[in-house]
Amino acid sequence: MTARFLALYETPADSAAFDRHYRNVHIPLLRQLPGLRRYAVSRDVVAMHGAPYYLIAELEWDTMEELRAAFSSPEGRATAADATRLQELAPVRRMIFTTEEA
Repeated sequence: MTARFLALYETPADSAAFDRHYRNVHIPLLRQLPGLRRYAVSRDVVAMHGAPYYLIAELEWDTMEELRAAFSSPEGRATAADATRLQELAPVRRMIFTTEEA
C-alpha cells in the first residue's frame, strides 16, 4: 500500500511570483517532511474535462500513518503554514488517498 497526497494548483494570477515561492520556499519545506518517499511535480497538465491545472504536486509515503505523522510534525506544520501563502497566489485542491498494486 502507498499513501499519497496531491495538491492541484489552478493558474496563478502572477505565475512568476508563484513559481519563485514554490521553488525557493515550498519545495525545500516539502523535502524535509519525515518519511517522504517520493515527491513529483507535473506542469502543463491537460484536463479531460474542465480547466487544466497549472501544477500538480504528488507526495508519497509507505503508509497513511506515516503521512499523518509527517503532517503532524514540526516540519509538516511549517509546510502547512506555507501552503496558506501559496493558496493566496493560486487556488488549490488537495487530496489524500491510498493505492494498492493490482
